[in-house]
This record gives sequence, C-alpha cells and structure tokens, in this order.
Amino acid sequence: MSQQAHFIVLGNEKGGSGKSTTAMHVAIGLLRLGYRVGTIDLDARQGTFTRYMANRFEYIGRHKLPLPSPVHFPIEKSKAATVEEQEREDHDFFMMATEELRHATDFIVIDTPGSDTYLGQLAHFYADSLITPMNDSFVDLDVLARIDTGTKAIKAPSIYTKMVMEQRENKKNRDGKTLDWIVMRNRLSSLDAKNKREVGDLLEIIAKEFGFRLSTGFGERVIFRELFLKGMTLLDMKEDPEHKMTMSAISARQEVRDLLRCIAPEHLKGYPDKK
Repeated sequence: MSQQAHFIVLGNEKGGSGKSTTAMHVAIGLLRLGYRVGTIDLDARQGTFTRYMANRFEYIGRHKLPLPSPVHFPIEKSKAATVEEQEREDHDFFMMATEELRHATDFIVIDTPGSDTYLGQLAHFYADSLITPMNDSFVDLDVLARIDTGTKAIKAPSIYTKMVMEQRENKKNRDGKTLDWIVMRNRLSSLDAKNKREVGDLLEIIAKEFGFRLSTGFGERVIFRELFLKGMTLLDMKEDPEHKMTMSAISARQEVRDLLRCIAPEHLKGYPDKK
C-alpha cells in the first residue's frame, strides 16, 4: 500500500445530516477491513464525533472488549483575538494532526462542522474522497443546488457545491488527481412515496451536472441513537454483550457495508496487509 494516507472528508454545511454517525461507521468499517485509520473531529465544539469516540473508549474499557479503535484528534476552532490569528492557529493544528497521521495510517476520516468555517474549508482542500450525507428531502437538496420551485429545474449550484467544485479544480492543478465526491441519501423512507421518487430523480440530474456519485445512506433507525451512547457501531454488534441482532439491525449493517463498497478502499489503497 502507498505511504500517504487517503483523506476521507465528511462534509455538508447543514447540521443534522448524519456526518458524525457516518464518519464513525466509515472509520470502524475500514479498521475491520484491516486498514490503519486515524480520525479528526473539526467540529470539536459541538463534539459529536469526539463524544462518540469517548463513549467507545469507555465502553470498551468497562467490558474489556477487544474492539478496533482509531487514533483520534479533536480540533476546536481557535479563540485568538483576530481572524488572521485564528486562521493561522487553525491551520497549524490541522497540519500538526494530519502530519501525525499521514504516514502512520492508510485512511484519515475527518468530520467537519455543519457550517462554513476555515477548518471545514481546509479539510475540503485536502480531501481525496468527499462524502456528503443529506436528508432525503427537497429542503436538503438546497445544499447541492438551487431548484426552480415551479418547474423543479436546476437553476444553479449551491454555495457549497461551488466550493467543492473550486476545491476539485485546486486538487487537479495541485497534484493532478480528482476529488471523488459521494452524496449519500440519509433517512430514506421505506415507503415508495412520490416525494422520495422526485428527490431521487432530481439527484440523478444534479449528480451528472456537478460530478458526484450517489450512494444510499442510512435509514432512520432508533438503533443509531442507542449505539452512540456506547460508542459502538453496527459492525461491532456481534461482540456487544448488550445487543441482539434484530432484522432492523441486520438491514442497517448492510447499509453500512454498501457505503464501504461505494468508497471502494481496495481501489484507493490496495488490499490491507494480512498479518
């Protein structure tokens, strides 16, 4: 496998889309496939990803479970007096964390804030793969594109999409590589509703227009909230002494595996070394 870590960034400038849950499941999924993984939380003030990880360490320690866990770095936005000083400190902390992980891991999974921040922009600048979870609704389509309310035609890319396209161009000019952008439809209804079909049709059009791949995300399930409290993921449940594998959990675990297949780590870093 190559020496430089592959950066997987979870990005969406709208809160409540499931970035932290997705980041945790991607990180643990990659670990369970045999890859070396580091994680960074750039939304440490909100701290969902970091609390999820802390819950995991506590639960593992309490039950003495031999579960894989990544090296984790939380980075909180600088509180320096000026914007210039804040950005310099944010940059230095980000570079220090990534440098620590870059040669010691195969993948670095980064959770970003649900708003436009300098740290979030830094992560997008260095991203090799970008995963954008979005709730499956017309409201959340606004994250990707401006839609004509009458005809439902695409009028323009959103501010976030413009930023991603700019960073994609920067990456191409910088190292000749392409940013792989995956948009995942989260909280899909099990019903084949008209709204669900229309959102899906529009996403197919937007994907072709702005160059991202679509992946089915995670359903709206109570189990995700239960697992957060223990720092566990759906891929850990066989070792979890407190959980039984229900049909809902099995379906949810398959959704995680589908996302990992979409990321295709073996194409990015080769197959992990067997020890």
